Amino acid sequence: MKYVVAFFMLLIFNTSASAQDKPMYLQQRTPPPSVLLLTDSTTKWHLKAKLEKDKPLFIMFFSPECDHCQHETEALIKNIQKFKGIQIVMATTMPFGAMKAFAAQYKLARYGITVGKDIAYTMPAYYEMKNLPYLAFYDKNKKLISTFEGSMGIPSILKVFGR
Repeated sequence: MKYVVAFFMLLIFNTSASAQDKPMYLQQRTPPPSVLLLTDSTTKWHLKAKLEKDKPLFIMFFSPECDHCQHETEALIKNIQKFKGIQIVMATTMPFGAMKAFAAQYKLARYGITVGKDIAYTMPAYYEMKNLPYLAFYDKNKKLISTFEGSMGIPSILKVFGR
């Protein structure tokens, strides 16, 4: 009987320890509790509170200086009509001026893309990012579909959303 109790105690300990090892995004499977400072420099945009109902969500974490991020943004804009019905949010922790210039250069507001600085630096830790761009995909119920680090072609992104 002692061995049975010890076995179950070990099993419980290992199960809870392995759950702790999972990144937060895999534990919660919901968008991060991020606050973005928008390009107008005054609006604090609470991500979870501003999510559009019944729309899938595409989050792209980027750096304005990253070549891969620039190419991914260019491809996204060229194919923006294919993203109709998907809420797109682009976030960075880079300096505000660089983020604002990036948004202006690509005219992201024109395409309905929300761009902001992650002022509390929550996203990199939440997703345990290692490479940029970092892409996160959520269904219309805001449940995680998948994530991807690095450049991803538009056909592959659309396939994640079942398009």
